[in-house]
Amino acid sequence: MTELSYTPLRMKRRFSPVWELTLSEKELKKGTTTVGLVCRDGVVMATEMRATMGHLIAHKNTQKLFRISDHIGLTVAGLVGDAQMLARWLAAEVKLFELKRGQKMSILSASTLMANIMNGRRYMPFWVQLLIGGVDTDGGHVYSLDAAGGSIPDTFTTTGSGSPFVYGVLEDHFREGLSVAEGRELAIRALTVAMKRDSASGDGISLCTIDSSGYTAMEAAAVMEIQAKLAA
Repeated sequence: MTELSYTPLRMKRRFSPVWELTLSEKELKKGTTTVGLVCRDGVVMATEMRATMGHLIAHKNTQKLFRISDHIGLTVAGLVGDAQMLARWLAAEVKLFELKRGQKMSILSASTLMANIMNGRRYMPFWVQLLIGGVDTDGGHVYSLDAAGGSIPDTFTTTGSGSPFVYGVLEDHFREGLSVAEGRELAIRALTVAMKRDSASGDGISLCTIDSSGYTAMEAAAVMEIQAKLAA
């Protein structure tokens, strides 16, 4: 995840008379690795914990995985301020829906809501890439959202500067019908590989599982135990 920084930023006129604040391709690719997996009995979502500001490691315990409700999780890559605000916004909207309707919001509805919010700011976008995942009456789902509001469902996906390394692991090891326990191990394996090669990713893993019993955050000691087993 990249801390808010205005170097190098520039104003460029793309669609007259609208002005759009744009980042260079290099800036957009900085920071973070996140992953989401759909398993037969739930969903696994995970991130590493490093925040960078240029070449500086700004924080080593950054929250990039958010509990939105007891059946929805969110991972974020991009600018810290935008990411935190969007997580609070989505959590509030989901809670309001539940209070008004007396039922849980579906994962499709949550991803569509966030996609609409982001698309409404496409000319002055939030500099984030999001994964929304969870379990509803139709099973487990993971959606990848871009800064323009595109929302794409998939059985496994990853975002951020370390995503090419994660995809290499997932393409080789992911299979339909993984259990949540197997999904946890695969997510940790993929993030560990990314942290070894991507300088903007590192400093530990934050992971959750979402299944019929709800949202469960994995303890750091349990993550390290799996890492040790994989390294053996």
